[in-house]
Amino acid sequence: MHSKTLSFIGAGHMAEAIIAGLINTGHPAERIIATARSDKTLAPLQARYGIQTTTDNCNAIAQADVVVLAVKPQVMKEVCAQVTDIVARQRPLILSVAAGLTCATLSRWLGGYDAIVRAMPNTPSLVGTGACGLYATDAVSKEQCTLASDLMSAVGITEWVNEERLLSTVTAIAGSAPAYFFYLMEALEKAAIEQGMPLESARRLIIQTALGAARMCDASEDAPEEFKKRVMSPNGTTERAIFHFQDHGFEQLVNDAVQACFNRAEELGESLGSQ
Repeated sequence: MHSKTLSFIGAGHMAEAIIAGLINTGHPAERIIATARSDKTLAPLQARYGIQTTTDNCNAIAQADVVVLAVKPQVMKEVCAQVTDIVARQRPLILSVAAGLTCATLSRWLGGYDAIVRAMPNTPSLVGTGACGLYATDAVSKEQCTLASDLMSAVGITEWVNEERLLSTVTAIAGSAPAYFFYLMEALEKAAIEQGMPLESARRLIIQTALGAARMCDASEDAPEEFKKRVMSPNGTTERAIFHFQDHGFEQLVNDAVQACFNRAEELGESLGSQ
């Protein structure tokens, strides 16, 4: 991995998170190239990480073993049109972190080139604790799959899916899911304030509790259900709260929300692919 040259087309927050993770895990800065439309955008990245930067996408791809497409989905078609010829000549692995754009759509925009991996990372990647789903076309070699895994593992964990549609499930349970946890934390804050607790104290307790619960699950092979049961003493306070959740359809509500997210991800993919 460290001998490979990686070119990031787009230098936004997700690209920077991955670059920072790669640097922190020992990838040589001189083997990382980032592009953007202006030097003003690139200057901070160059200063912070010592990587190569350029406003010329074709020049960056001409040196690359792996090309990370990290521009917004709305401009991806234009970017692909600019680099189709150099991609065909260089034949790098294409790794896309653009939400909603299928491999078939990207391949079409790249003139039929199909050595493509789609990645669905989430925002905790920005602090090195991301969760990312990966899907590869049949044209991607085992070595290239390993490259993709190593690259995205720089900012968290990775899980491969064998059907591209399951990336919409990844979106629903990981890509969008940080907001679900934030929403629960927000609701707990409001409940604590309603009972008279200062916001600052409630927030500190809730954040630490969320962190602790996640670490307990991460440190054990036991299912979340088992941890839930251990906190639920018979006729106790936790049991009363959990029963209240259950009586008001909590699990069905979560299932419906995940399905709604999945459906929207599929709709966006179809809409973008029709361009």
